[in-house]
Amino acid sequence: VQLQASGGGLVQAGGSLRLACASSGRTPSGRTFSSDYMGWFRQAPGKERDFVASINANGRRTHFADFVKGRFTISRDNTQNTVYLQMNSLEPEDTAVYYCAQGSSTWWDYWGQGTLVTVSS
Repeated sequence: VQLQASGGGLVQAGGSLRLACASSGRTPSGRTFSSDYMGWFRQAPGKERDFVASINANGRRTHFADFVKGRFTISRDNTQNTVYLQMNSLEPEDTAVYYCAQGSSTWWDYWGQGTLVTVSS
């Protein structure tokens, strides 16, 4: 499985960005994008990687970190093998490298390379 994240960039506080993560391939056990959970994480400079959001295989269940609730949404298109993170009302504290991940409900098996989001004040 390979994950390719995109959509990062520089935005002013209060602005919006949409990140995308395209998945290709299948796991050794035969799982594919449409059967897996997808998640977004972020890592700010000098800090540990934090969970941001996740979505289950059929897109009906989502989960968010408290610090993004009401501002970020996660969605997926199983026909395009892509998961999205819509980020609104961005704050300078949201500046980080954002990573997508693919896995099960209990473990993230695969990680993308990250895309940098910079929010200026």
